[in-house]
Amino acid sequence: MRGVKLLLMMTAVAGAGIAVPAAAQKMLTSYMTLTTSAAEKAAQVALARCQKDGFTVAVAVVDRGGQPLVLLRDNLAGPHTTRTAIGKAATAVSFRTDTTELAATTQAGKAASGIRSLPEVVAVGGGIMIRAKGSIVGGIGVSGAPGGDADDVCAKAGIAAINDAIELE
Repeated sequence: MRGVKLLLMMTAVAGAGIAVPAAAQKMLTSYMTLTTSAAEKAAQVALARCQKDGFTVAVAVVDRGGQPLVLLRDNLAGPHTTRTAIGKAATAVSFRTDTTELAATTQAGKAASGIRSLPEVVAVGGGIMIRAKGSIVGGIGVSGAPGGDADDVCAKAGIAAINDAIELE
């Protein structure tokens, strides 16, 4: 009976002009995402870079779904930096763009300015997507340096530390 229902449904969909493969469509998918150890290494290197430059920051690394894997905070980093770092990393992953670019395209008066009012969106430089083999596998966010461009430098250092390893994985 189940086979008959599936055949009828596929026939109805095909009759509507929608192409449906002869076999049932896949119901599961698999994807790449960062491991905790990769996230730890990226965060440690990003934090070290900022400390070397004299900045007290928080660094967050999230998986491809925007969920935190690692959070490191310099002892003297402001209390706002932890949430901001997580928000930057998750925003980069969610919008599939680095937050410096998102900040520019969502300024007041621009068509996408409403994005800034969405919950948990942090449209400030310092959030960068992490890619491997052409896919987004996570994001890194840095908060606390004097400006998003300085946060970006530290985040990029963290990504560079793991880039070769995740591309070869």
